[in-house]
Amino acid sequence: MRARDLMSAPVVTVTPGTTAKHAAELLAEKGFTALPVIDEDDRLIGIVTEADLIRNRFPHDVRSGPDHEARPRPGLTVAQVMTTPATGMSTGADAADVGRALLDGRIRVMPIVDGSKVVGILTRGDFVRAFARSDEAIAADVRHHLAIYGGPGRWTVEVRDGVVRVGDAYDSDTDRHVAKLLAEAVPGVVEAKVTYQEDER
Repeated sequence: MRARDLMSAPVVTVTPGTTAKHAAELLAEKGFTALPVIDEDDRLIGIVTEADLIRNRFPHDVRSGPDHEARPRPGLTVAQVMTTPATGMSTGADAADVGRALLDGRIRVMPIVDGSKVVGILTRGDFVRAFARSDEAIAADVRHHLAIYGGPGRWTVEVRDGVVRVGDAYDSDTDRHVAKLLAEAVPGVVEAKVTYQEDER
């Protein structure tokens, strides 16, 4: 499965000149956790996150006691608060690699780029939604892909908790390898096992 199979597109972006207030409004309205920041050529130059926007944004409540630390003035524009440079991954990146980057980097959002142009975004939530797909929906997608490759009567498909079992009516190692690749490209598939149906009798 590739990044393009899971990413959300088109993606909501901001520019360095966008006000921090407007960026916060977009995050709140859309339910996002971060926004890619692009230049006039749609190239990724940074990212602005919830943390970037709330840092130093709220004054100390005097009822909690005296505040002895000087609070820096919060930035008014995205350029003043964004994280730059930002990392992006290509549309053809392995979804497993994107997921690993999100976890290892402890980040919630990965911009997806074509060259340096932002074309989509992948979040931890996108991976959770793919994993949460029903077995019935996954099985229907796998059957559709396999029917295009080898005909609708050739394959049997069963799915349980995202694990796909495909039975092949013909004994071809090459076709079974292709069937496995096609099945594992379907969002929500955890693993695909393809066997010659004769083996199951």
